[in-house]
Amino acid sequence: MNPNGRIRYGSSPLLASPTPVWRSKFIVASIAFGFVLLAGRAAYVQIFNNDFFQHQGEVRYQRTLELPANRGRILDRNGLILASDIPAPSIWAIPEDIERDDPEVQAKLKQAAKLLGMPQKDFDKKLEDEDKTFVWLKRQVDQPVAKEVAALNIKGIYLRRDYRRQYPEGEAAAHLAGFTNVEDIGQEGVELAFNQELAGKSGSRHVLKDRLGHIVEDTEDQVPPTEGHDIQLSIDDRVQFVAYEKIRDAVVANKARAGSVVVVDAQTGELLAMANYPSYDPNDRRNLTGEQLRNRAMTDVFEPGSTMKPITIATALQLGRVTPKTIIDTNPGRITVSGATIHDDENFGVLTVEGVIQKSSNVGATKISQRMTAQEMWNSLTAVGLGQKPQTPFPGAVTGRLRPWKSWRPIEQATMSYGYGLSASLFQIAHAYTAFAHNGEVIPVSLLKNMGEEPAGVQVFSPLVASEVRQMMHMAAAPGGTAPLAQTVGYSVGGKTGTAHKQVGKGYASNKYRAWYTGMSPIDKPRIIVAVMVDEPSAGKYFGGLVAAPVFSQVVQQTLRIMNVVPDLAVAPMAH
Repeated sequence: MNPNGRIRYGSSPLLASPTPVWRSKFIVASIAFGFVLLAGRAAYVQIFNNDFFQHQGEVRYQRTLELPANRGRILDRNGLILASDIPAPSIWAIPEDIERDDPEVQAKLKQAAKLLGMPQKDFDKKLEDEDKTFVWLKRQVDQPVAKEVAALNIKGIYLRRDYRRQYPEGEAAAHLAGFTNVEDIGQEGVELAFNQELAGKSGSRHVLKDRLGHIVEDTEDQVPPTEGHDIQLSIDDRVQFVAYEKIRDAVVANKARAGSVVVVDAQTGELLAMANYPSYDPNDRRNLTGEQLRNRAMTDVFEPGSTMKPITIATALQLGRVTPKTIIDTNPGRITVSGATIHDDENFGVLTVEGVIQKSSNVGATKISQRMTAQEMWNSLTAVGLGQKPQTPFPGAVTGRLRPWKSWRPIEQATMSYGYGLSASLFQIAHAYTAFAHNGEVIPVSLLKNMGEEPAGVQVFSPLVASEVRQMMHMAAAPGGTAPLAQTVGYSVGGKTGTAHKQVGKGYASNKYRAWYTGMSPIDKPRIIVAVMVDEPSAGKYFGGLVAAPVFSQVVQQTLRIMNVVPDLAVAPMAH
C-alpha cells in the first residue's frame, strides 16, 4: 500500500504474472456457449416444442368438466317407471394436489376411505401415483355419503355430478328392462336394445381453477347436455308382476329348474308381459349368475311338442284335406313310419279331427300330416314365424330351427306334425298363436306401445279356419280334454298343452321334461294370448296340463280383470 492508502496491484506477484490469452478467451467462449444453450433451450421449450409444457401448465389450472346427460326413462304403457336415473355423485381426485404428509389430511383421508366403504390399502393405492392428474376413487355413491366426503374439504378430492340407474320393479321386470354399466351404457334388455335413444349426449364446461381447486372462471361457452329420450313400452306393469309372481310360485312348487310366461294382446300384438324365473335384482348385481341373467322366453329354444298340433290341423283345414268332423282312426294307439313307431299315451280309437286336438293324439296328427306334402306343411310353419328371426329389437331373440322341406324324410314330417324335429322359443310360439286369435292373421308382436295404429299382419288361415281351431282348443281345455286346469272363472279359454322329453346330447333324457301351455281367452273374440313354459319339473308332476295350465289360468283371470274385459261366462254364486 502506498502512502496515499492505495493498493499497488503491480506489486503483487500473482497479479503481476502474465495471463495466457487462451484462458481468457476460453472463459469468454464458455460463457457465450452457455448463453447459446440457454437460448436454444428456451426456444425449444417456448417455440418449437411447447405442446407438452403447455399441456402440463394447463392441467394445473384448466379443466374440462363433463356435464353428464340424464338418461331417458323406461316406462310401461300407463307411464309407470320401469327404469330411471337418480343423482349419484362420483368421487375423484388429483393425487399430486393431496398433501398426504400433513397429519390432519391423513386423518381426513382415513375418514374418506371409511365413508366410501373402501379398505384403506385400496384407497391409498389409488392415490400413490403423485404424477396423476385424475383418478376415480368411487363411482356413483349415495348422495348423503357424497355430502359427508365433501364436508371433509380435502384439497385434491372432488365430486362430479353423476347418475345411477334405478329399477323400481326389481326382479319382476329385470329381463325386460335390463341394466346399464357404471358408464350408463345399456348392457341387457331394453337398456341395450334402445341404448342410442335413451343415452342422450354429455355436455362440457371449460374452466380455470386456482391452486386450491376452486373454479375461477369459465374459459369457453358451455356445451349443454342433450337429455336422452323416454321409451314407452307396451308392457303393463300390473300384468308383468302377476306373470312373474305366478311363474315363480309354479317353479318353486314343482321344484323346477326354471320357467317363463309371455302375455300378448291378441288384438294389437302388443307384448303385455314377459317374465322369467329365476330372475335377479338389477339394482344389486353383485352375485349375478348366467342362470339368472338369461331371458329364457326369448333365448331358449325347445321342441314345442303338442302346441304344434293346432298349426298342423289348421293347415289341413285350410287346404281342404279335412273338416272338423273328418274321422281319424288312431287304433291301436300307435303307427309305424319308416320303421319308427309313434305312440299315443293310450289307444283313443276312432276320433274326429276335433278329437285329435282334444285328446292330443300323436297318431291322429301323423295321419293328418300324411294328407299334405312336406312343402305345404313347411309353408304354413314359416308363415306363422317358426324358423324365422323374430322381428323385434330385443337382444338375444333366437331364430329356432326348421329345416328346409326338401330334406324332410317321412318320419320327420310325421314328428313335426306333433312338435318334434323343430325348435322354437316361447316368444315364437306366442307369436304363432296370433294366427288363431286374430282371425287367421299373423300379426307382429310389438315391444313398444301401439299408439292406435292397426297392426299390419299376414293372412295365413281364413277366419273360419281360425274359429274352428279355437273351438277345438276350447274342447282341449274342457273336461275330457288334456288341460281342464286351464279353465278360469268368468272367461272361456282355449289352448294346447305340450310335454316333451328334453334333449341331452343326441338323445332324449328319460326323466327330464319341459311342460308348457299356450292358449287364449275369451275364446270367441280373444283379447290375450298366454304362453307358459316350466323347465324340468321334478316334484312328481310333469305334464303340461298339470304344471303349466294352472299358471295360464291364473294369469288369464287376473290379466283380463286388469284390462277390464267383461266376463263371457256366467259365474255361479258361491253356496252358503
